[in-house]
Amino acid sequence: MARWLALILHFFTVGDSELQRAAEPALNNQKGETAMMMSFWRKKMGNQRGFTLIELMIVVAIIGILTAIAFPLYANIQARARVAKAQADARTLASAVVVYSAHTGSLPAILGDLTAAVVVNGVSAGPFINPIPVPPTGGGWSAAYTYAAANGTFSITATGDGTTVTVP
Repeated sequence: MARWLALILHFFTVGDSELQRAAEPALNNQKGETAMMMSFWRKKMGNQRGFTLIELMIVVAIIGILTAIAFPLYANIQARARVAKAQADARTLASAVVVYSAHTGSLPAILGDLTAAVVVNGVSAGPFINPIPVPPTGGGWSAAYTYAAANGTFSITATGDGTTVTVP
């Protein structure tokens, strides 16, 4: 092993032709994979020792093109995540309102009514949701979800990131 290491170090300090002369006795004495690998490496590499400037510039250009393609795809991930959170929260609040109205027979006056227990005809239920979720931070989202109830219907709304999320 030390002999091969010395040959490799010798290759970097002297030329390829001296390495061939120095490696001949070792190649003749060694059998198996290491000898084949050294022979293959010598034939394959020849005098080539590194990358040319053109090759490096091509690699840099390819990396730049891939970055230019990938960046717009992932640029709006945070905005999409905030919209998804608002949609999930609005659906959760709507489910709590439906369960509340099924138990009490009427819609809650405000979303805060969902956080307390309610007794109807001696049957207690709730809290239906606690705490009430807040809209996502960043992206200009409103401070709280808007709840409107009229004529037996309701809507829960939040606005931000140029989007309005409404759940009936």
